[in-house]
Amino acid sequence: MTSPSAPSGAEPNPKRWAILAVLVVSLLIVVLDNSVLNIALPTIQRDLGPTQSQLLWAIDAYVLVFAALLFTWGVLGDKYGRKRILLIGLTIFLIGSALCSVATDPAQLIGYRALMGIGGAAVTPVTLAIITVVFPPRERGKAIGFWAAAVGGGVALGPVLGGLLLQNPRWFHWLIGNDWGSVFLINVPIVIIGMVGIVRLVPESRNPNHQRLDVRGLLLSISGLTLMVYGIIHAGDKGDWLAASVLLPIFGGAAILAFFVFAEVRSDHKSFDVTLFTNRPYAVSLTAVSLAFFALSGITFTLPFFLQVVRGYSTLTAGLFFLSFAVGQLIAAPRSAKMVARFGVRRVITVGLSLVLVALLFLTRLSMTTPVWLILAIFFTFGFGMGNTIAPASTVMQNSLPLARAGAGSAVQNTVRQVFGAFGVAIIGTLLTNHYAHGFRQTVNALPAQVPQAARDFMLQSVAKAQVVLDQAVLRGMPVTVAGPIRQASYESFVNASHLTTWVSAGVILVAVVVVAALLPTEVHHSHRSAVISAQESAAPVDEN
Repeated sequence: MTSPSAPSGAEPNPKRWAILAVLVVSLLIVVLDNSVLNIALPTIQRDLGPTQSQLLWAIDAYVLVFAALLFTWGVLGDKYGRKRILLIGLTIFLIGSALCSVATDPAQLIGYRALMGIGGAAVTPVTLAIITVVFPPRERGKAIGFWAAAVGGGVALGPVLGGLLLQNPRWFHWLIGNDWGSVFLINVPIVIIGMVGIVRLVPESRNPNHQRLDVRGLLLSISGLTLMVYGIIHAGDKGDWLAASVLLPIFGGAAILAFFVFAEVRSDHKSFDVTLFTNRPYAVSLTAVSLAFFALSGITFTLPFFLQVVRGYSTLTAGLFFLSFAVGQLIAAPRSAKMVARFGVRRVITVGLSLVLVALLFLTRLSMTTPVWLILAIFFTFGFGMGNTIAPASTVMQNSLPLARAGAGSAVQNTVRQVFGAFGVAIIGTLLTNHYAHGFRQTVNALPAQVPQAARDFMLQSVAKAQVVLDQAVLRGMPVTVAGPIRQASYESFVNASHLTTWVSAGVILVAVVVVAALLPTEVHHSHRSAVISAQESAAPVDEN
């Protein structure tokens, strides 16, 4: 996907900053959606009753479709008009959000989340292409900076907004009939406001030299990724990583993805430019970002259960904990460029990843009595490390490629990062499920004979479901002195399981530290960008309607 700019002599759009505002609103709501959902997971599991595997699919159904369709939507925008495609994508996202808010079973929630991913995938590439068209080169960096800040803003605002909505379920309960659907329904009015602004302000634009759709690549990538994630999540259902029904889809998916890479190398209209990985600064930086997102996605799946179920905090209080992470990231990211200028990009990213590793090592000691101030300090350190990793690594990826390949580089970067996030949720979530059940099984097997097997199985699915069974048992007459030790055992099993998953995340980050320290050049220079910029600015203008 390419996004040629307007000719250098053209007058900049007088409404370009208002256009940027509505584009940022569109991007913010799509980014916000996943971070809002994470804080709602315990409530959804309590009220809708999904298994832990179904919760993982509720997250990954969105992420996988989103990652697979990023490039396709960009090509469609180049061909049929970016404004038109953006409105279509937001309409699909709006419909999916409304349907998610009234889902009555886990299967519906998963399907509607996938629908949201289909629409949401249009927003990232198309909004960036529109910014490239309406802003002159001298202002484009600043505009893209605001666009990128919406991603960080979504991470910061999501848990707080989710906590606020779930803390006050009566705001929307009368309309949707449940206590958790508000985290999806809130998207509807915001998307409508954004769409009105797009219709009124955003000019239509196309790329006359658009690329052909890579239908084969799309089908291969989505089928391969889905099979692999299915196998990983199914390991949680089976409680066995070596079962044939687990290994076959994992290896089958890996084989399809290998063929996908083989086909992309030989394609003349590839959606995934594999040759970018021959550029060492780009490949190493993408490795760092992707592994960091793997760890981040796994941790943000686990921590809401720890904060809300084990520690007993309200949804709003749990959401506010994540502000500490966001503050660390927002302090570090803007200052990382100065740090790079002073110490070099390799040192800055290595230190950033090392701080993430330190935070994860502290999280392996997290307990039911860890002081609040220490949890906040750990979250802050995690965010500060991420800010010193993502921002400079993204700059390296941008600067290490010629401008003519920047579009392909951005598409690959976004896709790989989302895929690793999906794998992080699937692998960490499955390990958490299996280890929790293993640790809690002895306690559940020792329950009185009058406790039915269905209730025992229910308790082994997750710590949140164990609390539902125990709360009902107390209401039916089980003495608190009996329920209390069982409840404590479920908490301890969850905390121990979370320690295991955090060690896995720490191992992943350690690999990233070693790769960056060993392979990333100290300095990464622009790759002939000035010559390419001059060539592009003297090229034929974009066809704007």
